Amino acid sequence: MTVEMLKGKIHRATVIQAELDYVGSITVDEELLEAAGILEYEKVQIVDVNNGSRFETYTICGERGSGMICLNGAAARCVSSGDKIIIMAYGQYDPEEAKNHKPSVVFVDEKNKISRISCYEKHGQLG
Repeated sequence: MTVEMLKGKIHRATVIQAELDYVGSITVDEELLEAAGILEYEKVQIVDVNNGSRFETYTICGERGSGMICLNGAAARCVSSGDKIIIMAYGQYDPEEAKNHKPSVVFVDEKNKISRISCYEKHGQLG
């Protein structure tokens, strides 16, 4: 048996672009993906803080240091430029791994530059 748990998260990133006429996916600054431990082409869940939309797609690397967050294809209909989103990836862990697992949580500023990297420990407190 395995347990699905949060592996990595980019918290409250700002959508820079939404490109409807594209194959699909979310383009994310490569630096942000690495900091969150999210791989290119990995399945992610997106939550739009502004409109409550939740959907899944996969990542592609954007230019390192660019701050790019761009929803592509059908996902572009779920967001607007300027929206705040949360990007989350999950992993499968055996019960022993799960007991000590801590996700990588990347906080960004208004320009999608890393302001802090942390992990969750208890409700309302960051580690």
